[in-house]
Amino acid sequence: MLKSIVVIKNICEAKAQLSALIELLLWWLDDNPALSRAARELIAQPENTIFVSAATMWEIWLKASLGKLRLPAGFEPQLAAAGFESLPVSAAHARHIERLPWLHRDPFDRMLIAQAAVSGLTLLSANSALGAYGRMVHAV
Repeated sequence: MLKSIVVIKNICEAKAQLSALIELLLWWLDDNPALSRAARELIAQPENTIFVSAATMWEIWLKASLGKLRLPAGFEPQLAAAGFESLPVSAAHARHIERLPWLHRDPFDRMLIAQAAVSGLTLLSANSALGAYGRMVHAV
């Protein structure tokens, strides 16, 4: 059984590059063929528990407020209907960031990696650079 944080980034848009985690989440909700078969299969397996981090939601709403991300109509109801679990950011997660090697500088990605490490989860990401953090990251 896989317990994963869906790390969704790398949405294609003109103003800024988003993280691969946001992209995965939105592609899943939209049933977009751009979502890899491997990611689709992992997310769809009923024995897998999929978490969406509060850090991912923070980044989504931050980018939306800056005009760098346009969310699809019905985003929140679709997210609720998907049945993903919410993963709050804890003090232990924040503390672990200091222990991470500086292989990647994006603060949202670093929080997701810390959450995976502290919580014993696997981070699914379309960002292959995060694979440098080892087994806790599964690039899809």
